[in-house]
Amino acid sequence: MEQWPADLDGVVTLPSGRRVRGRALRAGAVSHDEAADFGVYLTARPHEESWESLWVAWPDFRLPRAPSDAISALRDAYDRSSAERVEIACGGGVGRTGTALCILARFDGVPADEAVAWIRTAYRRGAVETPRQRKFVRDARLPL
Repeated sequence: MEQWPADLDGVVTLPSGRRVRGRALRAGAVSHDEAADFGVYLTARPHEESWESLWVAWPDFRLPRAPSDAISALRDAYDRSSAERVEIACGGGVGRTGTALCILARFDGVPADEAVAWIRTAYRRGAVETPRQRKFVRDARLPL
């Protein structure tokens, strides 16, 4: 499948040119032509779509219950984003999704102390909602 269109709502173009979509699950289902190839869903309760996906237990306004599992799922999403349509989503598409997109930006070379500001410019102004989420972005140990 081809990359996400750059002008599609929620699509972030990482510095390398990879594109990933952030989405709010509360906005409802997407049309067939906007379906992802792979998704990572950051919710308190299990979530899956009709395409391949991973669920990360991550309550609203908090951090993932198993941070290393979250980082692993996000690494998988990052790796797939070079050839597949990847989306990251949570309930509102802002805090958890923004935090996860920051981790993808870090995988792509954005420095840890710049990732939140970068994603707030590239994705949404209010992305990454809490001080603990900002600290998670800055301090997460990422595998090589």
